[in-house]
Amino acid sequence: MATSRTTTKPSARERLLAAADELFYAEGVRSVGIDRVIEHAGVAKASLYNTFGGKEQLIRAYLDSRHAGITQRITDAVDSRDTPRERLLAVFEAQGALFGEPDFHGCAFVRAGAEAGPGSLVEEAADNYRAWLRELFTRLAGEAGAADPRSLGRQLHLLYDGAGISARMDRDPSAAVAARAAASALIAAGTGDVGGTGPAVTVASALG
Repeated sequence: MATSRTTTKPSARERLLAAADELFYAEGVRSVGIDRVIEHAGVAKASLYNTFGGKEQLIRAYLDSRHAGITQRITDAVDSRDTPRERLLAVFEAQGALFGEPDFHGCAFVRAGAEAGPGSLVEEAADNYRAWLRELFTRLAGEAGAADPRSLGRQLHLLYDGAGISARMDRDPSAAVAARAAASALIAAGTGDVGGTGPAVTVASALG
C-alpha cells in the first residue's frame, strides 16, 4: 500500500530570512533593495511587513541568525578540544574553515556594521556579536591561565578580525594558517607556556 508523504513548505519568515542571508551577505545590506529580497523569497510584500515590520528589522533578524550560526559552530569546535590552549586555537580553526568556501565574503558583521547608522538595530546586532566574541576570548584566556585574560582576549580578538579581513581582501584562505600560528604565539606569551615552541617564537615570526 502506497503511503503519502507530506512536505512542509518553508514559512514566509523562513523564506525571507534565507533570501536575506544570501543577498545581504553577498552584496551588502544597503545595496540590496527590499523588493529584490521579496522577489527572491517568492512571497508577497505584505508578508515582509507583517513578519518583520520593515527592512531594518529584516537586516537585524538576518544578523541575529548569523550570530546564532557562528555561536554554534565555534562552540562545537571549542567543546571538541581537551586542553585550554587547544580550545582557544579552535576558535581560529573554526574561522579558518570558512575561508576556502566559494561563498565566503568576509565577516557579515563587519560589512553590515560599516553601513549601519549610529544607534540603529544593525549597529546593535554587530555590537552584540563583537561583545560575545570578546567575552569568549577573555573567558578562554582565563581558563588557559593568562596573567591578564582581558588583554590576551583583546589581542586574540584583533587577530581574529584581521584574519577575516585578510582572507577576504587578499582572497587567500591561507590567512587561517598564519592566524593560528600567531594566536599560538600570543597564547604562549600571555600564559608563560612556551611549550615546545621555544623562546624564539614571536608574533612577528609566526606571521612570516
